[in-house]
Amino acid sequence: MRLKLIRSAIVSLAFVFTSCQSNEYAVVSPSGTIKLTFTLSDGNRPTYSIKFDGSKVIKPSTLGFEFKNMPALGSDLKIDSVRTSSFSEVWEMPWGDQHWVDNTYNELKVYLSEIKSPNRKFALNFRVFNDGVGFRYEFPEQPSMDSVIILAENTKFNLNGDHTCWWQPGDWDIYEHLYRTTKLSQIDAVNSKSKNFLAQTYIPENAVNTPVTMKTSDGIYLCFHEADVCNYSGATLRVDTVNLSLETALVGNDSGVKVKTKAPFSTPWRTIIITRKPGDIVTSKLVLNLNEPNKIGDISWFKPMKYVGVWWEMHLGKSSWDMASGKHGATTANAKRYIDFAAKNGIKGLLVEGWNTGWEHWIGFEDREGIFDFVTPYPDYNLNEVVHYAKSKGVNLIMHHETSAAPRTYEQQLDTAFRLMQSLGIHSVKTGYVGKIIPKGEYHQGQWMVNHYRKVVETAAKYQIAVDAHEPFKGTGEWRTYPNVIARENFRGQEFNAWSTDGGNPPEHLTILPFTAQLAGPMDYTPGIFNIKLKPYKDENQVNSTLAYQLALYVVIYSPIQMVPDLPENYEGHPAFQFIRDVGVDWEQSLVLDAEIGDYIAIAREERNTGRWFVGAITDENPRDLTIKFDFLKPNVKYRATFYLDGPDAHWDKNPTSYKIENYEIDSTSEVDLKLAPGGGAAISIFPL
Repeated sequence: MRLKLIRSAIVSLAFVFTSCQSNEYAVVSPSGTIKLTFTLSDGNRPTYSIKFDGSKVIKPSTLGFEFKNMPALGSDLKIDSVRTSSFSEVWEMPWGDQHWVDNTYNELKVYLSEIKSPNRKFALNFRVFNDGVGFRYEFPEQPSMDSVIILAENTKFNLNGDHTCWWQPGDWDIYEHLYRTTKLSQIDAVNSKSKNFLAQTYIPENAVNTPVTMKTSDGIYLCFHEADVCNYSGATLRVDTVNLSLETALVGNDSGVKVKTKAPFSTPWRTIIITRKPGDIVTSKLVLNLNEPNKIGDISWFKPMKYVGVWWEMHLGKSSWDMASGKHGATTANAKRYIDFAAKNGIKGLLVEGWNTGWEHWIGFEDREGIFDFVTPYPDYNLNEVVHYAKSKGVNLIMHHETSAAPRTYEQQLDTAFRLMQSLGIHSVKTGYVGKIIPKGEYHQGQWMVNHYRKVVETAAKYQIAVDAHEPFKGTGEWRTYPNVIARENFRGQEFNAWSTDGGNPPEHLTILPFTAQLAGPMDYTPGIFNIKLKPYKDENQVNSTLAYQLALYVVIYSPIQMVPDLPENYEGHPAFQFIRDVGVDWEQSLVLDAEIGDYIAIAREERNTGRWFVGAITDENPRDLTIKFDFLKPNVKYRATFYLDGPDAHWDKNPTSYKIENYEIDSTSEVDLKLAPGGGAAISIFPL
């Protein structure tokens, strides 16, 4: 697919900044709504502040670093020069939740140097968009900074109040904690660890993972994250519950090193989305725009799709990943059964986990190096036969590579494994990193693993392979630069409903993720469970939603690959399955119709090239009345709308499978009142007549 750039400009504009007084500069968003001010404060410390609609949302906050074998950097500085510019473009997404992305910002770049020896130099680059701010440090090549070991990045965010926060603990290893809703002053990350069994977790201090979202008392939303993390460690945000501030807390390793690099280098962008509408958080492309354009060129070999797989039956205990158990799920016969089901229902993908040798020792063992072979199938799984059979039915295989958190073993086999996939015409892989990282002392979100994840993506691109990473490093917009990054699992997924001991994911879980975890990119959540109570496999567990809620998730949660995870027999002959057959995965545009974080969300998406629309709405544990206006449809066009709704007696726990289907003819003047059950939802397919 050819990417199109339809307008761009880089010009120096005098009105982008104003010099209010010596050493103070300001840059405003193109709309004039957001204003960022930079100054050298007492002690000549670099300091910034931000106003939104004239209200201060970030109070004066300092910036700086601590290094090993080198003085700290953050005071006794002078401004050498200042550069301003403006940029605007509209670029095409090869796949995505919208087709075209506007990238317009004003930029202020401040060049600084130390007054005293060692006279180090760096620049602060501030970009102000209509929906937020991104800034980063840029260090040029210089005699006083060759090899650099960063011990701390002291980027502060001083807030103007005790905001309501949607957060999860700053775990260095995993993002699979439930989000909590508290005031900033009430955040206690260290004591909020999930009671569930997690193969890896490490929460060293009172910090939160990003993305983290807040709401001020006067209705302003702030979303903190980072963009374009490359050869750097991931950042958590240390919370000061007394002074109501955040500070960048880099993920390190057991030797205390946070980042090891050489000049020239740039840090990731520190990002803040700022808006008055929660829906604008979901549709913001600020993080994406702060990444470089597509580096790998044509991506037409990857096709967004729905897929089936043996994954859910393993979580239910019906089958297993390993062959020694006697109930191996990844058999040739079972794979063909799923292929037949997929082909019958127009589903284009099949994921087979547990196909390769090594699963008997993949978890719970200290020494996991070398246990997995990524090219050798179990004797009861004929890979070539399965691939050939799938192709004959119009179904594409998705490969599975579980590393058991032994990335060095994986890297040794990367080219061999991807070459096998290429020879078989397989263009997608789901990777996994369950367990504590080997070598000991490294963590999933540290620089060492950030570089590993990037190596996998870059190597995969050479073989025309797209990557869906589980137990990953969170997304920071890399899918613009590497559009073979198709999904991640940087959140607590559907599988927790099958085996967790704390009741699973509550109904509010998915009313928070679009405003937090999904800011990191497409999510492989695996919606669409129809057997809500999980009988006869898991009597102690269930999915905490109604069936209509599960359907709505195909629209609410964005991913270019959406799993159809339940057992085929639970879909066969079910009238509501038609929505899953119909729903799109690649979108022309996405609109948030109504939302309140942690309570409810309603989203409409237009499928690319068809003119068809789909709507998904979900609520938390409370019943909800929503009015949906269809004014987003083309005027003077009639549409057939099929509504998949909660039944009158539906309830996420008491009666989760109660539903009804209704059909109407609608147009752009129509509106409908939806009644969502507790933990319920609504899904609507809208086809032009």
